[in-house]
Amino acid sequence: MTQSCHSVAFVGIEARPIRVECMMTPGVPSFSVVGLPDKAVAESRERVRAALASLGVSIPPRKIVVNLSPADLPKKGAHYDLPIAICIMAGLGVLPPDPALRVTAIGELGLDGAIRPVTGALPAALAAAQADMPLVCPAENGPEAALVGAAEILAPASLLALVNHYNGKRPLPRPSPAAPDNGPETIRDLADVKGQERARRALELAAAGGHNLLLIGPPGVGKSMLAERLPGILPPLTPEEALETTMIRSVAGLLERGAPVRRRPFCAPHHSASMAALAGGGRDAAPGQVSLAHNGVLFLDELPEFSRPALESLRQPLESGVAAIARANAHVTYPASVQLVAAMNPCRCGQLADPSRACNRAPKCGQDYRRRISGPLLDRIDLHVETPAQPASELARLPQGEPSAAVAARVARARERQAARWREAGVAARVNARVDGAVIEKTVRLSEQARALLIRAADRLGLSARGWTRVLRVALTAADLDGAEQVGRAHVAEAVSYRMPAV
Repeated sequence: MTQSCHSVAFVGIEARPIRVECMMTPGVPSFSVVGLPDKAVAESRERVRAALASLGVSIPPRKIVVNLSPADLPKKGAHYDLPIAICIMAGLGVLPPDPALRVTAIGELGLDGAIRPVTGALPAALAAAQADMPLVCPAENGPEAALVGAAEILAPASLLALVNHYNGKRPLPRPSPAAPDNGPETIRDLADVKGQERARRALELAAAGGHNLLLIGPPGVGKSMLAERLPGILPPLTPEEALETTMIRSVAGLLERGAPVRRRPFCAPHHSASMAALAGGGRDAAPGQVSLAHNGVLFLDELPEFSRPALESLRQPLESGVAAIARANAHVTYPASVQLVAAMNPCRCGQLADPSRACNRAPKCGQDYRRRISGPLLDRIDLHVETPAQPASELARLPQGEPSAAVAARVARARERQAARWREAGVAARVNARVDGAVIEKTVRLSEQARALLIRAADRLGLSARGWTRVLRVALTAADLDGAEQVGRAHVAEAVSYRMPAV
């Protein structure tokens, strides 16, 4: 006697279909799970046995084999408990085989028969909708799964509730989609930042074009303060971006109450973070901070204090927008289209610019400190900005800065120009920082004076081919903020002024 239903296996944010087959045959009583299960899946037999016993259902003394197909794909997690239990209950006549087995199911079982929440309900609901099947998931995951309007969702709190639904005693209502997560109620405002006009302009350029930004200055001048206010001037996520961002957080188990993400993520890992924590990896090839910040901001404070391998692991995601995790038994990719914002002191003590307070190793201490960051990584950062110290007496006299709302309006207009231009050119990118260099060269209209200046600057600064393209992107963003149809000499000059000489 064989029964089968469906579940999913998560490979990155993709939910791949899995067929769960259960066969009961005469023989020595046993219960085995095959198909490359991990420890959590192998232990499901004990949870399933106890959960069924709580319903008064005893598994007969037969040889029971559960196969998870395809057999060559590793299976991880406790979400296979529910589909295994459904197959066994259908085989014992507790559930009607039709339609109970024509479902995709995920859920962990408690020993009392409760169906406990699991990660990845949103990708699983998408996979179920594509397969034209209902999704059976825990009640706590129901609001998250209901975000996929095309899928039929059953969200029982226990096995008993599922049995009552299929027997017609108490049909389960369709869960309501979770309300959007709009992030913190109070958004930090740029008006709080006094002075630092050059850094504020660089922050606006970074927001408008999606450019990477590095802030360099002594302690306490407002580098972190500026970075934390970047989300307040970024436009909200588009529906496609919101879906991708929510799916990553769903797989990582970071969704609160299944609420979809509406604000751009802002991730600020500590400088002690490992390579796996930043780029992703570990035993389960989990997404790292660069993926959790997808479509948002990755803020690295005290940049040189991060370990060298951890920083170097970001080079490929920053260039391609994808974090690839290669392991002996798995190759997983996560989206990682992030905007990097970093901050650092000019030297270890941070007082390099003040001769009266700097150490006796200046200026060599500053050069050594900056060498902790590799040239290829610095080359991927479009805007390098010095943030000088300002006397407290001067700060007291300065008025409040321009509020975030005014800056956000200019950023939104610049992004609308970019989106229209790249849509007309047939490019999928929405911002200048994500457009291929060859397309930039064909599309950007440079004045003769601007091109001559760019050529001289490239020779003088020793720009690489990547650096040339990134300067062009920043110049194009400056033109978009000005509403100019052509990139002029002033736009190129501003872009070059933010570029650090080759190291």
